[in-house]
Amino acid sequence: MEVNQIYALMNTVTNEILGSSEIVTENLSNVVDIGTAIFSNTSVDKYVQTLVDHIGKVVFVDRKYEGMVPSMLRDGWEYGAALEVIDVDIPDATENETYSLVNGNSYDPNIFYKPTVSAKFYNKKVTFEVPISFAEVQVKSSFSSLTELNKFLSTIYTAVDNSMTIKLEALIMRTINNMIGETLVDADSASAGYGNISTTRAVNLLKLYNDKFNKSLTAETCIYDTDFNKFASYIIGLYSDRMRVASTLFNIEGKERFTNKDNLHIVMLSDFAKASDVYLQSDVYHNDLTSLPNGIERVPYWQGSGTDYGFGSVSDIHINTASGKEVNASGILGVMFDTIACMVACENRRTTSNYNAKAEFYTNFNKWDAKYLNNLSGNFVVFYVANATT
Repeated sequence: MEVNQIYALMNTVTNEILGSSEIVTENLSNVVDIGTAIFSNTSVDKYVQTLVDHIGKVVFVDRKYEGMVPSMLRDGWEYGAALEVIDVDIPDATENETYSLVNGNSYDPNIFYKPTVSAKFYNKKVTFEVPISFAEVQVKSSFSSLTELNKFLSTIYTAVDNSMTIKLEALIMRTINNMIGETLVDADSASAGYGNISTTRAVNLLKLYNDKFNKSLTAETCIYDTDFNKFASYIIGLYSDRMRVASTLFNIEGKERFTNKDNLHIVMLSDFAKASDVYLQSDVYHNDLTSLPNGIERVPYWQGSGTDYGFGSVSDIHINTASGKEVNASGILGVMFDTIACMVACENRRTTSNYNAKAEFYTNFNKWDAKYLNNLSGNFVVFYVANATT
């Protein structure tokens, strides 16, 4: 074992803590052990200089990754391939002749009124697998007991589960991102310039705020402004009420749709949601009047964190949509959508295994199939901030 004297460093640290000296650069290379891949020649005892250090404790990093994405997994099914979504349009009203009877007129009750029914079929599925091999005989010499060996194998299983969770949540976010892109394109936000327009389904909160109050906030700073957060919370709260009433305004295909409370998903970017918590809730006495709607889900980013978790990274999407449109959008703060608008369905996770008797190892093939669906007739609204362009 390598042992270092650190009395000089401790004297310096003491002076810093007691205020007897300025803050200085501390060399922690002999204090903090960042680990080594294998033992070096320092890993021997300090008595006869030949006995190799023995491992006294083994710590396994066996931590389950839970993820942080919206709950969009729908029911799965075992047989059949296509998902069919059937809609019936709201029928028109006709004259009630009960109160306009005319002597001698005939009133025909045998007219056929055909319902307007539409059906969509979803028949695309994507799949991937995560293979991992296990060997027991070959690694027995690395552990002191069967318990340690089993713990090691369990750690590998956990790593595979974590890998599957990470990949699944990435696909879920891509399902949302595609619907964001489709909504922005349909709302003509792309062609008009995202900062120059705000529509019913693509809501530019910054433009609405600046126009209403004659302000000049920017997309980079507005989420730290208390008044903007109040206004944004107000608008988002309005939409959670508006979408509960039947309307054609909140979906791309203009279908008569309503989204009741149980089927409403609200997903907000953590940067915005946390800013609302801190800059808004700490500034008012009646939090229930200014808070975001209940039941929101938070995501740290839409597509990725970048290298810095900056707002310009976490709020961006850069995609080619399923309809073939290129969308590069920034400042996405949140989305509000119906259960049928975005979903992951027909999921099928399974594991197959193969044993190699010659080399004495077995391989598990962890497979995942699912359908990632956007229904353009389902209610979906995007909230974003973007600077006006010329």
